Amino acid sequence: MKTEYKIFAGVAAFLFGAAIVYGAWTHGQTGHLEWIGFVALILSGLLCTMCATFFGFVARRIEPRPEDREDGEIAEGAGEIGFFSPGSYWPFGIALAAAVAGLGLVFWMWWLIAVGMIMVIFSACGMLFEYYSGTRHTAEH
Repeated sequence: MKTEYKIFAGVAAFLFGAAIVYGAWTHGQTGHLEWIGFVALILSGLLCTMCATFFGFVARRIEPRPEDREDGEIAEGAGEIGFFSPGSYWPFGIALAAAVAGLGLVFWMWWLIAVGMIMVIFSACGMLFEYYSGTRHTAEH
């Protein structure tokens, strides 16, 4: 996790530096600060700082992974990584639901926003629980 920590910390430092340069540049050119870009860069930097902090805490609590060590070999990282769906229609459903909610925001139709958000919730739950259907196995069985 140290690798991810370093990447996010570097990007955060760049974004904060870019925000300072952007703010000074726009103030020098127009005589006033352009707030939208300045705030967007600051918030992006804060988001990367949040991710870097999380990865830094996790890196201290777990054993170093092969990619975190200088002497790590590629073969050490071999094995099962996880389960990935071979094909699912749920991402299309989430995209469609987000498009409906976005259209509701564009035209400021509260009912379309509500329908889109309900669709987002149902499609996200569908994707989350896609492989959890079937019989329930408990200790009694």
